[in-house]
Amino acid sequence: MSDATTFPLTFEHVPSTSARESAEREAILADPGFGKHFTDHMVQIDWSVDAGWHEARVTPYGPLQLDPAASVLHYAQEIFEGLKAYRHADDSIWSFRPEANAARLRRSATRLALPELAEADFVESLRRLVSIDSAWVPSAPETSLYLRPFMIATEAFLGVRAAQKVGYYVIASPAGAYFATGVTPVSIWISDHYSRAGRGGMGAAKTGGNYASSLLPQAEAYEHGCAQVLFLDSEEQTYIEELGGMNVVLVYRDGTLVTPQSDSILEGITRDSVLELAEDRGHRVERRRVSLAEWRDGVASGDITEVFACGTAAVITPIAQLKGDGVEIGSADAAPGELTMSLRDELTDIQYGRRDDPHGWMTRLA
Repeated sequence: MSDATTFPLTFEHVPSTSARESAEREAILADPGFGKHFTDHMVQIDWSVDAGWHEARVTPYGPLQLDPAASVLHYAQEIFEGLKAYRHADDSIWSFRPEANAARLRRSATRLALPELAEADFVESLRRLVSIDSAWVPSAPETSLYLRPFMIATEAFLGVRAAQKVGYYVIASPAGAYFATGVTPVSIWISDHYSRAGRGGMGAAKTGGNYASSLLPQAEAYEHGCAQVLFLDSEEQTYIEELGGMNVVLVYRDGTLVTPQSDSILEGITRDSVLELAEDRGHRVERRRVSLAEWRDGVASGDITEVFACGTAAVITPIAQLKGDGVEIGSADAAPGELTMSLRDELTDIQYGRRDDPHGWMTRLA
């Protein structure tokens, strides 16, 4: 669904009258966790089939008022993104590849029959919120302000069609270091009877339904002492796809990095960035179908030397072992791979401004 608006939006600012005092905010920033606390403001932009995007504003953070018949509540017409704002040593605040998140949001919108938001308006929505709530961006090592843009169908209508009224929002939550005790290799559980998405479905869109389908198998993974669940393809249960919320990369003995590719896998911005950094170093990168048997045989023969998961929240997580009913690949006490950790260090150094940004990935927000 195309966007009827062809000019940049003008944002109104409605200041919060109940913003947290600095002492309360600093106490939160000292131990923010992840997704538990939210800043004082949020972004709201309305869309209608007649007016396009309009009424862009930064308002006090608070509950949304939705009609009980709002389409999102009945037909799950919803998409979202996730990215971070990083405080650099000079106190400036930056985001990592927000234009890529804007492009992915547009692709998700197309698949969910929602209106596309222009890249400039997407980035400006982040800039406005972060500028106003800049005090909420933590400065401790490996911390950040997590940004959650999302779009929902707000029209009160029970007919099964694309909604004619939509809301776009951005909320922000300070995030602590993802690994409180350092980056530790994790065990992964194979889901052999649940699928995340199927061919022609919504797997390549960042929509809540894909994550809802992962919650039950994720709970199963926890029951088996695993940190995440790995999904296989829905047709043959033969090829690896992705984890509940992260992409997978296998490192081969000759230095090649291989990542699964299919139309039911979400295109990971962190994954693509990591692979580009690897290519900069001269590594060959392959995006193709990867069978579970290839993973098993490669680890057994020593041809696969490292495996890692990657995504916005944890950046890169080493995978030590893959477990399932009658399956055990790798060793639970395996050490993090050298290339895995080197790539993680390089990427996070770029994000926090500790290293040059040769690809121009960073965008200043405040």
